[in-house]
Amino acid sequence: MPMEKTFDPAAIEAKWSHEWESRGLYRPARPDAQPFTIVNPPPNVTGALHIGHALDNTLQDVLVRYERLRGKDALWVVGMDHAGIATQMVVERQMEARQDKRTNYSREDFVEKVWQWKAESGGQITGQLRRLGCSMDWSREQFTMDPHFTRAVVKVFVDLHKKGLIYRDKRLVNWDPKLKTAISDLEVETVEVKGGFWHFKYPLADGVTLDDGRDYIEVATTRPETMLADMAVAVHPDDARYKSVIGKDILQPITGRRFKIVADEHADPELGSGAVKITPGHDFNDFEVGKRAGFKPAEMLNMLDGDANVIQTADGLVPQEYLGLHRFKRDGIDGARELVVARMKELGFLIPHVDKDGSEHDAEPRTIQTPFGDRGGVVIEPWLTDQWYVDAETLAQPPMAAVRDGRINIVPKTWEKTFFNWMENIQPWCVSRQLWWGHRIPALHGPVREEGKLRYSTVGDDQCFVAETPEGRVQEAEEFYGKKVVVAPSAENAMMGAIRQAGGFEADDFVICWEDEDVLDTWFSSALWPFATLGWPENTELLKRHYPNDVLISGFDILFFWDARMAMQGMEFMGDVPWKTLYLHGLVRAPDGAKMSKSKGNVVDPLGLIDQYGADALRFFMAAMESQGRDIKMDDARLAGYRNFATKLWNAARFCEANGISASTSFEAPAATLPVNRWIIGEVAATVAAMESAFAAYRFDEAANAIYSFAWDRFCDWYLELIKPVSSEVERGAIDDETKAVAGWVLDQILVMLHPFMPFITEELWTGLGDRADYPLITAKWPAPAAEKDAGASADIDWLIKLVSELRTAKAELGLPPGARLSAHFPASLKGRTDKLAAQLDRLARLEAISFDPAPSGASAQLVVEGETITVPLEGVIDIAAERERLTKALAAATKERDSLAGRLNNPSFVERAKPEAVDKARADHAAKEAEADRLTAALARLG
Repeated sequence: MPMEKTFDPAAIEAKWSHEWESRGLYRPARPDAQPFTIVNPPPNVTGALHIGHALDNTLQDVLVRYERLRGKDALWVVGMDHAGIATQMVVERQMEARQDKRTNYSREDFVEKVWQWKAESGGQITGQLRRLGCSMDWSREQFTMDPHFTRAVVKVFVDLHKKGLIYRDKRLVNWDPKLKTAISDLEVETVEVKGGFWHFKYPLADGVTLDDGRDYIEVATTRPETMLADMAVAVHPDDARYKSVIGKDILQPITGRRFKIVADEHADPELGSGAVKITPGHDFNDFEVGKRAGFKPAEMLNMLDGDANVIQTADGLVPQEYLGLHRFKRDGIDGARELVVARMKELGFLIPHVDKDGSEHDAEPRTIQTPFGDRGGVVIEPWLTDQWYVDAETLAQPPMAAVRDGRINIVPKTWEKTFFNWMENIQPWCVSRQLWWGHRIPALHGPVREEGKLRYSTVGDDQCFVAETPEGRVQEAEEFYGKKVVVAPSAENAMMGAIRQAGGFEADDFVICWEDEDVLDTWFSSALWPFATLGWPENTELLKRHYPNDVLISGFDILFFWDARMAMQGMEFMGDVPWKTLYLHGLVRAPDGAKMSKSKGNVVDPLGLIDQYGADALRFFMAAMESQGRDIKMDDARLAGYRNFATKLWNAARFCEANGISASTSFEAPAATLPVNRWIIGEVAATVAAMESAFAAYRFDEAANAIYSFAWDRFCDWYLELIKPVSSEVERGAIDDETKAVAGWVLDQILVMLHPFMPFITEELWTGLGDRADYPLITAKWPAPAAEKDAGASADIDWLIKLVSELRTAKAELGLPPGARLSAHFPASLKGRTDKLAAQLDRLARLEAISFDPAPSGASAQLVVEGETITVPLEGVIDIAAERERLTKALAAATKERDSLAGRLNNPSFVERAKPEAVDKARADHAAKEAEADRLTAALARLG
């Protein structure tokens, strides 16, 4: 059936995506082949395909398709993350829309509603990945809340706990008061907010004064409300202003709390007064200062509840009027911040800010880098609470050793320094979240035993029992207490209602315990992805065959949150690295280089790009622009260019079909005698070698550009032109059998080499050019031409291409039509070559006469090709004087514009003050005018 006249991506993409998957071609049975394994960073079950996904998954698919073509047992693991916070929020929002809420249900009933939502609406991204052409093993699609995966998560938690690598601790966390959970650093967005910087007097106690006679120390803060929980003032140990008062007391004006002035290098003598108020329970830096000052976390004061409303501190010194207030103004109602400032001002302890006009203000206006929860949308509060932590410092040691000794190869190498800097300074990893959706922490809590008595507590001071099953946890608890254990669903139930569920036991006959209510951080479960997806903790054949994975492709932005943690868990539980190579790519940015964000309105929808340009064009753009260590700027012109590339290939295939060129029956290169055929076979061999070298170095851009250059330039633009049959008025020309065989073989090699980047069009052409339904391209063989460059043929054809290019350039410069037939005078040394290539010179160079006599006097164009000068007489062909005048005027205009632009670019004021896009445009315009001036200069030189 003849090919369609026009290339329509939409018509073929859905067809082939379904065909490949339904026939099991993404994972053909190759039990004896060398395995190649890659795991897909699991997208959130709530997610939709964004441009970052498009880049990440394109690069993975390019590698998987390449290795599959090389005959390997290529497994690309696919699945989704349960996305604890994001998913719970989606379901709760749906409830709110129905005037319903989570707390109207039991935990179990709410979780069941989440599962219902997943079945009905979750996972739309999997269909979108299919549209992109991702050849994942969809038959084994994973989900981090599947039973087998949950078992792996629980086992890892329990085993780490037994080794002392997971523990409970009281530390500061990023607390989201809207979602009422701890969140990770990745889920915190820093936003510039207009705020204030307040200065206060903190009076010295007991009549102590500074050396200058002042009876107070000046402190400044952007969060005045936190002074309700202040526990110290820090000064630098070498700051002469305060040496005499180190160890003395401050009397806090509002609470009346006495606390010490401590020496700590956190205080910078060059910043403000050099003295810093310390609130260890509500500031990450202050927490560390507090520990160095001797405060245990349990002793640090907490002044806020989970809603960020003021509560009484453990010492009972917060005045009654503050209790219940929000931390700062909310919904137009003043909070603790506003009241603290007002009271300090009334008491005479506010130091006003004086502006440049001499006017006084309570605070100095400041733009403050403020942390917001990326989902809750409110200011994050550093909050002191009991959470579960992983001893990340211990787990970080094996991965660091693996990177140092080369077992893990980070590409590009420049990221190694960042990796080591983070790992060497790693902090305990908070893995508990206060949610209902997720892997519930396998811990049972009970009362502590003190002097033979049991004491119940709801503030984290309790006894913990960790085991893989509820029965195992109860058994541990009963062995510890020596009594029957009754389990309540929460700490509050344990305190209030569990006795009624005791089944008739007297209080002395049982102990009430309660299940841990928290779930694990999503990153904890996804850290097991390289081995839990393969069947661990069972020692499955799949696990033995495909662990460690070969490569992980990841955005650099999750190097710490996911990649490093996979390395930790993989080496801890598998005793080997999770992958041999870690490839880190950059971000996809807006055309002006700005980071994409919804607030800026510059987010690009990859599905819209697929609709406009086709999936193949988008994939090729991503790969061709992926240069190690650099971000990618979106560029519609390039996308259109790659769509045109696909169209050009389609038209080349139609030309072949029309001229009797069909699918090759030879894996190796056909026998060839004609120079043009020997040349193109050598070009295939060189392209295969270039691509293999690029893939080995993870240079996606070089591999893509190698096949692009060969397919567009060497094959479409030159080879097909060189073999195009000559037709006369009487009959249509024909292509000889040797050339048909070579052309069909070369087109096949192009389709195979291009397939990893453009799978849809290549499979369509592969099938359309030959009857090989039982040998689809996706599982074909990577080229092995068994040929090398033919030096003689390459020299002849490369010379011909250069000559024709020079002639075409000269015609364009001199205003001659492309089809104009000219005569040329060649050096006698080129006679053998011109005789050999006479037909091509007549058709492509459009030379009506070739002479080896000296060129006549008069105007002529001088073409220098590989050091030899070919002369093309111009007398009688063009009006030399008029052409010289035209070129001279055009050169003057181009030179003037070039120099004007150079003047702007050499002006520091323009470069520094103009918008970046304006500077970039000026540079591009200057380069264009400079090139135009050079071209016109060359054209004038040709006229002599």
